[in-house]
Amino acid sequence: MNGPRFNEWIVSPKVRVIDHEGENLGVMYTREAIAQAAELGLDLVEVSPNADPPVAKYLDVGKFKYEAQKKANLARKSQKTQEIKEIKMRPNIDDHDYDTKMKKVNDFIGEGDKVKITLRFRGRELSHGQLGMNLLKRVQDDVAEVAKIEAYPRMEGRQMLMVLAPK
Repeated sequence: MNGPRFNEWIVSPKVRVIDHEGENLGVMYTREAIAQAAELGLDLVEVSPNADPPVAKYLDVGKFKYEAQKKANLARKSQKTQEIKEIKMRPNIDDHDYDTKMKKVNDFIGEGDKVKITLRFRGRELSHGQLGMNLLKRVQDDVAEVAKIEAYPRMEGRQMLMVLAPK
């Protein structure tokens, strides 16, 4: 069983007791410690079963569980999930459009997100695959200091894809 163990599972006849304020009350009989905890309206919880004698603490179990749940929720809330953002381009993109797209790529990578670059080929552009490779090579060179390539350029139908991840 993981975590603190509750009064009915304490098997040692004597335990080292710590009160609800963190004061060490010394070693006492388990039944006596349980009785004192009950007088305070608290539970006796074994916090260190492998010590000799085991260490038990006076706790309000409901409050303890509530605080633990609150900490877990706070940790989950502060955790940032990594998303994959997509930037779509064409193989013969103009310089200004390229610069605008690259500004967004840098923003996404700065926020810690992965970026999927998608090149769409239309019509006869498909026969000029080297244009797409040159463009993706240019993207790779422009973000070299902030991002690494997670998935190298590959063709999927009429699209060429590449995935960048923050360093």
